[in-house]
Amino acid sequence: MIFATLGPGFCFFGPVGWQELLIILFIVLLFFGPKRLPDMAEALGKSIQKFKKASRDMGTEIESSTGKKPEIGEGKDKQG
Repeated sequence: MIFATLGPGFCFFGPVGWQELLIILFIVLLFFGPKRLPDMAEALGKSIQKFKKASRDMGTEIESSTGKKPEIGEGKDKQG
């Protein structure tokens, strides 16, 4: 299936393959140029690093205030 529909007027493509990633990389290279690409990659890496650290810190804070580890999906009602 090429298209998946989420609602009226909203469609998106399926999973992105390696060919699409190469095309996206080529367009980014054309748009920003080879000189700015390493700087952008470094900034992206630092942003991801900060996000992971903030997520870890938040989990640690929740664990220390409640006395238990946060579980994924804990807030959902369990049907059984």
